[in-house]
Amino acid sequence: MQIKGENYNVWCEANTTIVNFTGSLRLSGMEEYASILQLMNSLAESNPATIILNIQHLEFLNSSGISMLSKFVIEMRKRQNIQISILGSTLIPWQGKSLKNLQRLMPSLILELQ
Repeated sequence: MQIKGENYNVWCEANTTIVNFTGSLRLSGMEEYASILQLMNSLAESNPATIILNIQHLEFLNSSGISMLSKFVIEMRKRQNIQISILGSTLIPWQGKSLKNLQRLMPSLILELQ
């Protein structure tokens, strides 16, 4: 599955549970993020042991995008049978601060900033 826009690309490679984000996500409101949230939720429907969100190459994510990630993490917290890991980058300033907030929403979330 792949969702591609002018400045971003979000995809899940076949036979993996890794969702990759690249570029800059500046969509307007939760409605525009619905297809990305649906991609992640459809992956979760297969009940994998782990889902990895690789955002190491996501240069920017606006507040609506952070809300979309928060909504996904809260939903996964309810399931308790899927481990969520987020791969981020210390080279992209917004990631360190914003991603730690996701860990507060789901203490079992694994956050790796490289």
